[in-house]
Amino acid sequence: QVQLVESGPGLVSPSQTLSLTCTVSGGSITDDNYNWIWVRQPPGKGLEWMGAITYSGNTYYNPSVKSRIFISRDTSKNQFTLELTAVTPEDTGVYYCLRDRLIVTTQRSGTWGPGIQVTVSQ
Repeated sequence: QVQLVESGPGLVSPSQTLSLTCTVSGGSITDDNYNWIWVRQPPGKGLEWMGAITYSGNTYYNPSVKSRIFISRDTSKNQFTLELTAVTPEDTGVYYCLRDRLIVTTQRSGTWGPGIQVTVSQ
């Protein structure tokens, strides 16, 4: 059974770069037809799809963060990462990594990590 776990700093200073890693076990990030996705939930708001990297390494980003986001992967470690530059307090929230057959989704039908709280503050 595939499992995903997010890791990274819980506190980031404004204007810095947020880097999060999703470690996958029980399955490969190169498995055919699965996509590896980052979603976040700001406090008091709904889920926001941020971007995805496909099993073949193609990337897709939400236009709202496209100028600041970069998703990459390390197939040797079975991990994929999120980098978000120039963060502001509006980037505070719980960040989730997930696996799904869809590229753009916030539905719970896929396999989700537990989430990691990220706070942007001095």
